[in-house]
Amino acid sequence: MVDEIAVKAVELEKRFGSFVAVNRVSFEVKRGEIFGFLGPNGAGKSTTIRMLCGILLPDGGEATVGGFDLATMAESIKGNIGYMSQKFSLYEDLTVEENIDFYSGIYRISPAKKAQRKDWVLEMAGLADKRHLRTSVLSGGWKQRLSLGCAILHEPPIIFLDEPTSGVDPISRRRFWDLIYSLAKEGTTIFVTTHYMEEAEFCDRIALIYHGEMIALDSPQQLKEKRSGGLLYELECKQPLKVLELIHDMAGVLEANEFGNLLHVSVTSDRTIKEMKGLLAIAGFPEIKLQPITPSLEDVFISCIEEYDNTHKQISDVKL
Repeated sequence: MVDEIAVKAVELEKRFGSFVAVNRVSFEVKRGEIFGFLGPNGAGKSTTIRMLCGILLPDGGEATVGGFDLATMAESIKGNIGYMSQKFSLYEDLTVEENIDFYSGIYRISPAKKAQRKDWVLEMAGLADKRHLRTSVLSGGWKQRLSLGCAILHEPPIIFLDEPTSGVDPISRRRFWDLIYSLAKEGTTIFVTTHYMEEAEFCDRIALIYHGEMIALDSPQQLKEKRSGGLLYELECKQPLKVLELIHDMAGVLEANEFGNLLHVSVTSDRTIKEMKGLLAIAGFPEIKLQPITPSLEDVFISCIEEYDNTHKQISDVKL
């Protein structure tokens, strides 16, 4: 049903001169869903979120947010969403309470409701005992919670979070996601961008973004299952780059990628593993460790990127 869709984008595009930052991206976000945009820096995540928030005008395509058309009702969208940018945007010289009061005024929260909403934010963010502290003295994690609280003071049905945990410690990151879960359980739609693989696992569905294009879209589990067409092994050895060069084009090897000091190798059968061991022994690598592993989201992302790069290289070669 249409009313179950909180955000919809169709062929959304944004250009800066000759540079295409977002290239005809399409997706739908259901109400109450935690929807993640996963991709490296510069992939187009922030540009997409700014268009959906009515901050940037798209150069092509169309979108609706909360039932409001992006092209004709951008101001209505702004009044019905919460937005938390990746850069801390509150006033450092104000206290926690003063920042909340300031944003209450921006969102035109009625005097009768203002005190109740302030107490709710302070409780939700765990800042009740810090309400009189100057914001500048707060740690990154506390500033992050205050930013979220100010973004949702007016109880928006949809929240856009642009890399909200960038630069904070893992414990603060986990606590922040606990807050996101509690909001989603109450029916709030969460649209979050991130480049952390572990955060993407927390989302109901994720879109993988690369060079401004959406290269995959599904739940984390479905993405991993779709990409597990072969058997995945972790290979530990000396000189992994040399080994990668030797096995990359072997018959039966679907993919081989570097993971730190290890290699992740996807093969068609156990027979390929035996042939690989034989090849490496002849090449001077008799002592290698191989163990089967379950594909991670990082495996999926690297696989999708490699497929994208190979496809576009072939297209470029044909044009030449």
